[in-house]
Amino acid sequence: MIKNVVFDIGNVLLNFEPKEYVRSKVIEEKVEEIYESIFKSEEWPMLDRGTITEAAAKANIIKRKIENEEFINAVFQDWYAILSPIESSVDILKKLKENGYKLFYLSNFHLAAFEYVTKNHDFFELFDGGIVSYKEKLLKPEKEIYDKILDTYKLEPSETIFIDDTEENVTAARKHGIHGIVLKDPKDLQALLNEFQVKV
Repeated sequence: MIKNVVFDIGNVLLNFEPKEYVRSKVIEEKVEEIYESIFKSEEWPMLDRGTITEAAAKANIIKRKIENEEFINAVFQDWYAILSPIESSVDILKKLKENGYKLFYLSNFHLAAFEYVTKNHDFFELFDGGIVSYKEKLLKPEKEIYDKILDTYKLEPSETIFIDDTEENVTAARKHGIHGIVLKDPKDLQALLNEFQVKV
């Protein structure tokens, strides 16, 4: 029986569509280049891992693409604003809380972005705890981050389900005996939870 529900954050509880955001900030012919130079940079996972500051990451990215400095600064300026709640998922989170499930998050996230979303979105108060990558210097799908959440909160894997939008992260959770849902469309979440007899 499922007692614990563990959520990824990006594209499960909060929208994260960086390419569309870049499109809103830069001229069309530069969208792909700027998107790749920031969101596919070697610095981006380092931010998630907490091994580089946002200021240092931005400086490194600009150094490589100095001709795009103005666009890169524009994208970095307020990118957290794209992390808006997925209301259907937040509603499910509230219902799960009402129905007595223990709620946790397990997410790859930057320090500054995490501080922004936890301050601006009160649904984070519903969680009983969570593990975020920058604090632990670990990333999904690394084995140790799943060990960390199980050990920290004394979770029984067979009583725990993990929801993530990335197949490899869910596969890694299943290797620990955790049930998993790969969420490609948030509108499917309730039906997918029902398959595990989770009451929503």
